[in-house]
Formats: sequence, structure tokens, C-alpha cells
Amino acid sequence: MTKAAAPDGAPGTRERIVAAASHLMQRRGYDGTGVKQISVEAGATLGSVYHFFPGGKKELAIAAIERGDREFAEELERILAAEEDPAAAVEECARVIADGLRDSDWADGCPVTSTALGVAVGVPEIGRAADAALARWRALVAERLIAVGVAEDDAHDLGYTVISTLEGAETAAQLARDSTPLRIAGRHLARLIRLHLP
Repeated sequence: MTKAAAPDGAPGTRERIVAAASHLMQRRGYDGTGVKQISVEAGATLGSVYHFFPGGKKELAIAAIERGDREFAEELERILAAEEDPAAAVEECARVIADGLRDSDWADGCPVTSTALGVAVGVPEIGRAADAALARWRALVAERLIAVGVAEDDAHDLGYTVISTLEGAETAAQLARDSTPLRIAGRHLARLIRLHLP
């Protein structure tokens, strides 16, 4: 079994490779990222990349999606737990996404959809990995809403609405190089959620 980190606390080779793949595919998409670029960014040899990922770029993309899934799920859980009002939490989530985009000079979109778009149909394994990530995020929103008394069916529908709206607003903000789409989406999602609160 591969260690996640070297004894000195530095990331292990496999972790560096996944981080590099995630970063590059987040910015360039699947088709715009090559295995050689990933090896250079990770500071790893091509042999090391194929040692850890014998399935090549497709396997790397799935690992990158899974990494993006975990990172955003952790952030989403943190935000949902920090706010007593789930409507305010969703609005805060939109703000955090907007801040991240702005800080990256509008280059770092969603690592899951950036990697999967354009290839999800032709490479179904990548589509399934991305779908699983979105389903996990929807479930986190729904669980928080159920916890405050929203009816289960409504909570699941709202989970879909929240994640789909934030994904679309993130893309619109990135293209416009402007946080307005996310600010508006967050504000209206909060209003919608409040209509369902007991």
C-alpha cells in the first residue's frame, strides 16, 4: 500500500501526481492535459506516473475527480456545520466559491466538472466518477436540510437545485470573470430554502 505522505510530512509521489492531475485538468480539462505535463508538474518521472496509474490519463482523471470531490465535500460540510441557518450556509458557499475563483484569476473552476465535461459520454468511467461526486454534494445539502426539519422529498429536491445552480453559476462567473452570477445564485437559493424551513 502506498503511503499518502513521506515521513517528513511532504506529499508522497502518488499524492503529488493526483494533485498535479487535478490542478491541470481543473484549468485545462481532460483533453487539454497530457500525462507528460502531469509528470512535470508533479516532479515525478513518467515511469512513476504509469507505475501508480497503469490505466494512464483515464485513471488519473478519475483520481483527480475523486480528489476534487473530497476537497469540496469537506468544505461544504464545514460551511453547513458552521451556520445555524442552512440558507445562510448556502449563500456563504456561493461566496466561498466566488472568492476561490477570483483568487485564481478565474482559472480554477470546479475540478470535477472541468475534468469530466466533454469526455463523460465517451469515457463512461469518468462520467460515473463525476456523477458520484455531485450526488455526494447533493446528499450533504439534503442531510443538513432534513436535520432542521425540511421534509425529506423537498430536502432532496433542494439538494439537486442547490448543487446544480452553484455549478452553473460557477461556470457563468468564470466565463464573465465576475462573481455576480454566484452572488445572485447564493441569494436566491437562500430565499428558496427559507420557503421550505419549518
